[in-house]
Amino acid sequence: MSDDKEVQDMNVDAETEDDEEFNNNNNNKDNNNTSKEESVSTESQQDADYISESDNLEKMILSTGIRVGTPVKTKYMTQFIVRANPEGLYILDISKTLAKIDVAAKFIGRANISRVAVTSAREYGKTPVEKFCELTGARGVFGRFMPGTFTNPSLPKYMEPEIVIVTDPQADQQAVVESTRAGVPIVAISNSDNVTSKVDLVIPANNRGRKALATVYWLLAREVLKKQGTIKSDSEMKVSIDDFETKLVEEIS
Repeated sequence: MSDDKEVQDMNVDAETEDDEEFNNNNNNKDNNNTSKEESVSTESQQDADYISESDNLEKMILSTGIRVGTPVKTKYMTQFIVRANPEGLYILDISKTLAKIDVAAKFIGRANISRVAVTSAREYGKTPVEKFCELTGARGVFGRFMPGTFTNPSLPKYMEPEIVIVTDPQADQQAVVESTRAGVPIVAISNSDNVTSKVDLVIPANNRGRKALATVYWLLAREVLKKQGTIKSDSEMKVSIDDFETKLVEEIS
């Protein structure tokens, strides 16, 4: 009897240990599942916040008229046009605009930024160019473009840029011509009616609108800063589009 009793006691002990182990395993699984659920929930919330932020940014960008072209289109810009609106204005493909800004930023990010020249003969382009240069370290060429700036070493303001960014290949035609002669690659913000035969990299966008130009240069500055390592994410861009925008006289007063 004693042997049978010992065996029974051993079986009871073993069953008790098994039950405890089973319960512990289940508790661990429950804890792990809870932890995983909390982790997934946190990630889902972060994704939702990011998507919401991205959606808001996209809506805000579109509201600036960045994709609104002119009533005229050239064969050079047809590939960037998606349709015409009821007013007869050609609408540019915003996805191609953003993609080209990213390509341009990579290109600019590999250059010596102090030898990147940015020009704007358009009045609404002056403040965006100034702000872009202030943030990135590029060199701005403002006002009337002096003939020989890129080709005549005897001029006081002679430059030997690695890259030239123009706000409008038509308005900044002299800069385009001299860059071509000097063999300097050209990045140009180009509208639906621009001729871009001498441009190396086209950024399709509204280059006439005050808010649109501010948005293009803000987006380009943000991407260049990321490529330079100055900022690591979009959220670290503390300067707003409004800071890039040319202020009207009544807004200043």
